[in-house]
Amino acid sequence: MTEQKKDDKGAGGGIAIGRMTGGAVAAGERAQAENRAERARRDDRAGTGLARVPAETPRDGGIAVGELSGGAVAAGREARAVDATRDVLAVTPELLEAVTALRGQLPLLVRSEGDGVDAVGDELAGLEAEARRTGRTQRGRLVRLRALLSSGATAVGGLASAAAVAEAAGRLLA
Repeated sequence: MTEQKKDDKGAGGGIAIGRMTGGAVAAGERAQAENRAERARRDDRAGTGLARVPAETPRDGGIAVGELSGGAVAAGREARAVDATRDVLAVTPELLEAVTALRGQLPLLVRSEGDGVDAVGDELAGLEAEARRTGRTQRGRLVRLRALLSSGATAVGGLASAAAVAEAAGRLLA
């Protein structure tokens, strides 16, 4: 009897999912679930109709999910779940035009140590290259760029073209 309890202790109860529209799931001892997808937009269908938790629920130690639209779930002894998705957004012509204009103005600025111009220039160059190659950019890049331009911590923030980039980025992030 003692031996049986020891075996059941690490068994885990599995995973039951009502509806899954993306993500990764794994169950069992040392199970690993990794989701490294690029999400071009949020799934508008998620949450429109409630997905029921499956009628057959997992045993003790298991996980029951009504709806999974991205992310990672793992159940079991020493199980591991990693969600490393990247949200990407379509770059509008307006944003790309503003980025190009601002990049053209950066060399005209009088520079000083710690002025933040290099950081802004790096983000702009990355955004422009990625947008011209794929038509998209990472959400995180837009967040960083908007913060750099809006914080007042860089010499670039006072330029009208910087305000245009920050506003266009803000509309995409909304």
